[in-house]
Amino acid sequence: MLERLELENVGPAPEVGLDLQNRLNLITGDNGLGKSFLLDVAWWALTRRWPRNLNPRLTSGYMARPTDIERPARLRFALTTDAGNRRSYTSTYSVLDQSWTGQHGRPWSPGLVIYAHADGGFSLWDPARNYWRKIGNIDVQDRLPGYAFSPEEVWSGLMVPIDGKQTRVCKGLLDDWSSWIRENGENAHRMAEVVGALMVPSEPWEVGPLLRLSVDDAQDIPSIKTRYSDAVPIVHASSAVRRIVGLAYMLVWSWSEHVRAAAQLNIKVAEQVILLFDEVDAHLHPRWQRVIVPAILGVVDRLTDSGTGVQLIATTHSPLVLASVEPYFDEDNDRLFHLDVHNGRVQLDAMQWAPQGDALNWLVSDSFGLRQARSVEAECAIDAAQAFMRGDAHQNPENLRDLNQIQRELERVLAGHDPFWPRWIVQTERRRGG
Repeated sequence: MLERLELENVGPAPEVGLDLQNRLNLITGDNGLGKSFLLDVAWWALTRRWPRNLNPRLTSGYMARPTDIERPARLRFALTTDAGNRRSYTSTYSVLDQSWTGQHGRPWSPGLVIYAHADGGFSLWDPARNYWRKIGNIDVQDRLPGYAFSPEEVWSGLMVPIDGKQTRVCKGLLDDWSSWIRENGENAHRMAEVVGALMVPSEPWEVGPLLRLSVDDAQDIPSIKTRYSDAVPIVHASSAVRRIVGLAYMLVWSWSEHVRAAAQLNIKVAEQVILLFDEVDAHLHPRWQRVIVPAILGVVDRLTDSGTGVQLIATTHSPLVLASVEPYFDEDNDRLFHLDVHNGRVQLDAMQWAPQGDALNWLVSDSFGLRQARSVEAECAIDAAQAFMRGDAHQNPENLRDLNQIQRELERVLAGHDPFWPRWIVQTERRRGG
């Protein structure tokens, strides 16, 4: 498990330090403050590779570089290996070599690492298929250093150069799921179970027949049946369903291939799975947002058997995601982080866990920082009304300084049942009465 991550002179903040918990770690913060960047660095710390260095077709996961090349830049981390040993590491950026330097030799194995990118791509590091081999007393890196899938490659398969020729190392969702359905074996049942567990419970579905998109295309396409449609080709499903199915496929494929490779090499399967998930709420309807994180933790736990430790590090923009974990959040195993700007500098804080009860309260909490859960115009109108009630109407914009102006604006921007109305009506009636 990744225990600590430190960045010095790297990224949007001069210094950042995260002390991570061993189960659930959620990161919130405004756009552009470095949430995705932190996951890229976490992936590097666990695998010693940058995602885009594994696959130039990725549009994210670039190597981190110093903010100021005149100053030293360092990345430090601490992790617990798959064997249960705690290890620390420091890497310094070499401006001359344009790379991160550190100690030589094989990196430590953190277990199986899966990185779900925000655009639907994935990166994977497998201790059975990507770890260095030992020949005698010599560490030899003759295996692939990892797998990085663009969104298209998740579906159509991944080709990588091996011994000078392009080799298909993954068939992709369409071919693999079609094969599993035809075989009706363990992976077919696993895939159906995982997709079902990640779906909203109130949305019943089942695997449909294999379909063809046209008479000229021999590609078999899995389909799904729902309560409102019959046998929809998965490529025509909604963005949310395709994201869920893509996640389910990568979980099933990565674990099943890991188990198979471990058996072939006569080694133990990984005892730790670390899942990095960027924008875990992306494309999801609010009903889906409030079940996705508990579902992911449960799915990975069941897929890998209960003895395997699971760590999830995820970013989110959704107050519903935080509301959804309230029944499960355990401060001994989970942590909430928030990126914000203080005195013109980006700062990462570990937040004191405080259940808010609902998404509305989370929206106006420090984790999201909104003053009101209304439109910008409604917020301005209520601010003006509150200033008027305090006797500070002179501070308002010129078009919101007298009672009639404010009344008209409130009527324009507030719903009839808005909870602000009773207070405003009482105050204004008193003024009129006086």
